[in-house]
Amino acid sequence: MKALFAPIVGSANVLENEPLAAHTTFRIGGPCQAMVFPKSPEELAEVMALCKLKELPTFVLGKGSNVLVADTGIDGVVIATDHIRQLTVDGERVTASAGLSLIDVSKACAELGLSGLEFASGIPGSIGGAAYMNAGAYDGEMKDVVMSVTVLDEAGDVVEIPASEMKFSYRHSLLKEQPLVCLAVTMQLARADKREILAKIADLTERRTSRQPLELPSAGSTFKRPVGHYAGPLIIDAGLQGYTVGGAQVSTKHAGFVVNVGEATADDVIRLIHHVQHEVRRQFGVDLETEVRFIGKWQAHPLFDEILRAE
Repeated sequence: MKALFAPIVGSANVLENEPLAAHTTFRIGGPCQAMVFPKSPEELAEVMALCKLKELPTFVLGKGSNVLVADTGIDGVVIATDHIRQLTVDGERVTASAGLSLIDVSKACAELGLSGLEFASGIPGSIGGAAYMNAGAYDGEMKDVVMSVTVLDEAGDVVEIPASEMKFSYRHSLLKEQPLVCLAVTMQLARADKREILAKIADLTERRTSRQPLELPSAGSTFKRPVGHYAGPLIIDAGLQGYTVGGAQVSTKHAGFVVNVGEATADDVIRLIHHVQHEVRRQFGVDLETEVRFIGKWQAHPLFDEILRAE
């Protein structure tokens, strides 16, 4: 497999039978056949084209947050955007490559006196992943700042899609509907006092640190916010805060998070999620839809269909 991709990215940038646990914030996941690290959008396009030619399944991975990879791993090739990092600033307009950390971009913009991304200062994902799921926190979402998203389409063409056509909604975008690969995101920010921006980031950081289990591996918030409710309080009221399956636990700090408290497997997590969904539905009649994406060979898992029933 290394020989296949080496002419494009070099053998040093191809890992074979690589465990995805090393590349996800949950620290969970089996191996993929190959993991490729293109260094530019052009290399990414070449890798995608080669995989299509060889009929190899592909999955594009950013920072590995908000995903749960099956213990049996992923068929095919994982294309990591981590080495595609370019930030361009033109006045109040910022274009960030898909592989850049959302946290790093928000902090860089703050240092430049550009406001609008403060809400994202603690979201542990990539720019591409943030656009994919319309990431948000503390009353801010990507849709509030995105002007356009540059993508690689199924035909291998680079296309710029205006925000008005991105179908942004709660944890959703056009990228979830169509086989598009995010290459970069252009955002419109606003000039503001640097000290005020940094003070707001510091305040949000303190709130996150005090309320979220950042000290333990997780995929972030496990469940979407159900209409008319909040997932965390429902889980607490169901008596499930601290509930544990193997190495997976409903966080004792924030019940909306499932955390890896020690060598958790993907099976541990999915069984825990299933139990939480079942109990909240039984006790309150509310369906909890997962925010975490399930990646890999899940179809054979006996609980997979039930987990996704609410989606």
